[in-house]
Amino acid sequence: MRLLAKLVVFSSFASLLAGCAVFDTGGDRPASASRTKGGYYLDDGPGDNPPGNLADIPDAVPKVEPLSSGASRPYTAMGRNYVPMTDARGFRQEGLASWYGRRYHGKPTSSGEPYDMYAMSCAHPTLPIPSYVRVTNTNNGRSVVLRVNDRGPFHPERIIDLSYTAAWKLDILRGVTPVRVEAIDPLAPSYAPTPATLVATALPPLQPAAEAVPPGTYLQLGAFASLDGAREFAERVSQRMGDALPGIRHLRAGELVKVQAGPFASLALADQAAEALVRELGIQSFKVAR
Repeated sequence: MRLLAKLVVFSSFASLLAGCAVFDTGGDRPASASRTKGGYYLDDGPGDNPPGNLADIPDAVPKVEPLSSGASRPYTAMGRNYVPMTDARGFRQEGLASWYGRRYHGKPTSSGEPYDMYAMSCAHPTLPIPSYVRVTNTNNGRSVVLRVNDRGPFHPERIIDLSYTAAWKLDILRGVTPVRVEAIDPLAPSYAPTPATLVATALPPLQPAAEAVPPGTYLQLGAFASLDGAREFAERVSQRMGDALPGIRHLRAGELVKVQAGPFASLALADQAAEALVRELGIQSFKVAR
């Protein structure tokens, strides 16, 4: 992920960018795994040209390795103190997982190795580096074996950050997801490497087709630094305005996520909706045409 100091500075900065001035969205990460939220920060995300063989990338193969001395010392991040483990045997944890991608691709991990977003690896605040874990998406039963080679996440609601490929295989690219993390002891007689346990449902597409937007006149209600903020804002507006505001949607435009409503059958109807937004919610919108 990250040289530790860079991550701390970036995490603090990202939390400031997450919301819009109209509503307090509560930060750049969701409070509940029940919502489908974005899994990465503003300038992170999938690579431009992900390899087409992600399904063929094998799980990490556990083996005995010497611990990294630099990643085994106690440290402080985001105002919290962490004491890394030196023995993970019997470790088991359940909580929320996220993932990280292109922003850190090729940069040093806490182990000193370059981060490869297409490798089967992960980041954990305290597990030994290196060590091996089985991570299971408890929503769908998918399971992968990963090598721990980085520190993070440092958000109190998440327990592990996965590589892009691991998140793709577990189907958590769309957002923070509940998982089970189990340490693997390569010397345990009961351990035998097995292929990832995948359910019969199809893997998610690497590059989902863009949402089809019909031509017409729209109202732009706001622009956000994070998909989380845009979604929460759109939900709140929809709840307050109901059928008076048609087709509320969020669209990514470069580094911003825009929230728009429409299309409207006429400019007059768009103007009426804009007036209602000011009257009911104090939101100043403007018309855009496609």
